[in-house]
Amino acid sequence: MADNQINTKDFIIGTLVGSFVGAATALLLAPKSGKELRSDLNDSAVQVKNRATELAGTAQEKGVEWKDKAYSTTSDLTKKAVDVTSDLSKTVADKSQELTESVKQKTADLKDVVEDKLNDAQDKAEDVKDSAGEKLDDAKDKASDLKDEVSDKIEDVKKEAADKKAEAEETASKKTAEVKKEANKKS
Repeated sequence: MADNQINTKDFIIGTLVGSFVGAATALLLAPKSGKELRSDLNDSAVQVKNRATELAGTAQEKGVEWKDKAYSTTSDLTKKAVDVTSDLSKTVADKSQELTESVKQKTADLKDVVEDKLNDAQDKAEDVKDSAGEKLDDAKDKASDLKDEVSDKIEDVKKEAADKKAEAEETASKKTAEVKKEANKKS
């Protein structure tokens, strides 16, 4: 009978630990946003607590059954069943409390990590924004410089064209005067 009690106790503890490890692993490996992950961790903590409460209730029910069996056989077995049930309930409650605290701590740690990652992402976004702003300013400066350079070239071309026009008019005027002079000489 003592062997059966130890196996049941080990089974309940193993079930609790296995449930917690499975839930934590699933949550930590799932690709979710920080808000969803924190929500899932909180939900899992509640589920683990509820499961532990159910197991504690089951353990108490088993204790009552063992107590009834012990009364029917001997008073000595009755005392042992009560002791085992009490110890088992205390152990389950202790383990449940430990698991709950562990889940709370892991949730807090994960929340800190998620907040750090979020802050890093915001910093990087700000850096990209600043870099884009600087590149835009550089492009505007280059465009302005190019505009000024083109305006200067246009002014130079206009001045050169005006000079060529004046030179052409002067040459035309001289040629006209020469042609008139020759025409006057011939007449």
